[in-house]
Amino acid sequence: MLSAFCSRQKLVLGQTKVVEKSNEITAIPKLLAMLSLQGAVVTIDAMGCQREVARTIVEREADYILALKGNQASLSEEVKLFVAEQKAGGFKDCTATMHQTVDGDHGRIETRKVTVVSDIEWLAKRHDWPGLKSIAIVDSIRETNGKEQSETRLYISSLNAPADQVSAFIRSHWAIENSLHWVLDMTFREDESRVRTDSAPAIFAIIRHITANLLRLAPGKDSINLKRKTANWDDTFLKAVIQAR
Repeated sequence: MLSAFCSRQKLVLGQTKVVEKSNEITAIPKLLAMLSLQGAVVTIDAMGCQREVARTIVEREADYILALKGNQASLSEEVKLFVAEQKAGGFKDCTATMHQTVDGDHGRIETRKVTVVSDIEWLAKRHDWPGLKSIAIVDSIRETNGKEQSETRLYISSLNAPADQVSAFIRSHWAIENSLHWVLDMTFREDESRVRTDSAPAIFAIIRHITANLLRLAPGKDSINLKRKTANWDDTFLKAVIQAR
């Protein structure tokens, strides 16, 4: 199942089943076509970094931020070379904005620097990439127990926005892991489900998503797990959950 998740409201907006002997690449445009995207920013991991996906988003009057990795080999290599050259020269030969954050939690300190380069018309033209206006470079350094790890991630985007805004969009993308996948696994025990036959897994996935949405919208600040239990114990609260808006 492929899901569209709204990170701000923490709600599943739509889903589609990936056809057997196919993959997410062909399913993503179909899912996007179900949604009203005007004015939205769509973030997708590297599998969704495809021209057709970018074209679909732009045609629906939305913007995209797509993770760039080896599946787009030519574009990826050229962007890596360009970024390396600009880093060496302090980005003085291009228009760039930068934003840095430092987070600390459980003995871990992570410094994240986001650089957005916006004057890349030459790259969009060379690779015929729909709507491409900027490159985002995320350099992160993670310190844990005196050990340091560094990582650089690259993104392409149709946005012409400063680095602080782009940084916020990229960070919010990972809400799908904590606010959806983790909830489905830990609260609904999805990974332990033995439902396997025919359309049953897809149907149960729909039911879980609807239930999670309703519980998030239900009154109160309790966890989804506690709201589930309360709905089981209290018919009045169950009614409030079903009628949630």
